Amino acid sequence: MNRRIGSTALKRLMTEYKELTTNPPEGITAGPITEDDFFTWEALIPGPDDTPYEGGVFSATLTFPKDYPLSPPVMKFTCPMFHPNVYADGTVCISILHPPGDDPNMYEHASERWSPVQSVEKILLSVVSMLAEPNDESGANVEASKMWREDRKKFDEVVRANTLRALGL
Repeated sequence: MNRRIGSTALKRLMTEYKELTTNPPEGITAGPITEDDFFTWEALIPGPDDTPYEGGVFSATLTFPKDYPLSPPVMKFTCPMFHPNVYADGTVCISILHPPGDDPNMYEHASERWSPVQSVEKILLSVVSMLAEPNDESGANVEASKMWREDRKKFDEVVRANTLRALGL
């Protein structure tokens, strides 16, 4: 049974990878780090226009569980990322990456959380949207959430500095 679940996940990931290479979302690239491991991907995400992330290209990994797409992957930025919805270790905290079903904290609707109809492309596009419009009500990074709410100018300065660092400038 476990072998079958893993092969279902592998087939799905191979299909999604093919789709992403033939029809990628604008500016985004993603795929397996090596062809020997389809369960660990690398992604490059552009900073959205008209945000302090603009001009940046942010690297991240996606680690898929063996029961994908029944369970969501874990996405983690591998470059400096100061954002209300990103933990200090780089892990992204957005609804689409939360396990399916009802939220034990009753903050999110089940329809906002992961479901097998979601895809890598939808995750990546959701992360671009998250960069443009943080959710400061459920902050993974309390300092960034507070700064976003109370001192947007300083928030923008910190983000621009991180964006330049991510570019190696």
